Amino acid sequence: MINQTVEHATALSDTAHHAAEAAAEHGESGVDFILHHILSHPVIKLPTVFGIDLSISNHVIMMWIISAILIISFGVAFRKPALVPRGLANALESLVLYIRNDIILPNLGHDARSYAPYLLTAFFFIMLCNLAGLVPYGSTATGNIAVTGTMAILTFMVVQIAAIRKHGLLGYFMMFSPPGIPFLLKFIMVPVEVISMVTKHFALAIRLFANMIAGHITILALMSIIFFFKNWLITPFPLAIILFSSLLEILISLIQAYVFTILSAVFISASLATEH
Repeated sequence: MINQTVEHATALSDTAHHAAEAAAEHGESGVDFILHHILSHPVIKLPTVFGIDLSISNHVIMMWIISAILIISFGVAFRKPALVPRGLANALESLVLYIRNDIILPNLGHDARSYAPYLLTAFFFIMLCNLAGLVPYGSTATGNIAVTGTMAILTFMVVQIAAIRKHGLLGYFMMFSPPGIPFLLKFIMVPVEVISMVTKHFALAIRLFANMIAGHITILALMSIIFFFKNWLITPFPLAIILFSSLLEILISLIQAYVFTILSAVFISASLATEH
């Protein structure tokens, strides 16, 4: 793992060197250089329809690649189920069992089976999207607020569907106005409950987005120091910090996938356990 990270840091440094030289030739600032490597940009240009740009960006392509990797990996690993799995199947099963036993079952109990597919899919997809940004020439789709926002919206939809299935449509609306409170107070409680529900999922999107983009900005900013001073004598110091930051990014990538999954499970559990 350390050797791979060292190779990644070296490759990333070489990439940054060429990119910085190109940026200097075109008069771009350090901010432009960093934004170019973080923000989404079109790879396949398509026409705009009804004001919507249909161009395929680097983040979209990366999500396609991640989805293909997940489908192929699970398909190949479990094409021949075995009593004692080995290799890739053993690794994937260990992760699935960990998420099931540590997150899904403690929070959802008897309802775990219904929502495990979504939670497991979200965990593996977010984890690989986070780690993809550490691969040379890769990009972090979860560093795009549109992607994390969509994931949060999906969790929001699952939470609402779970509440309606559990309590019925009438019981769902009673969640926003608990019985026993004065009638006039309902005009305050209902908006507060709605805002609280929306805010929780908004924070879910911002947390993942901010954590993933912050790490890449830090690494790229450290690379820019080398070319800012134009003195290779200071190179070992930024590279040492970049190596440490890359190792830290691996840990953060795993933690953020775990956090998103456990918070999603908690939100679903809360909607199922609401008493009326």
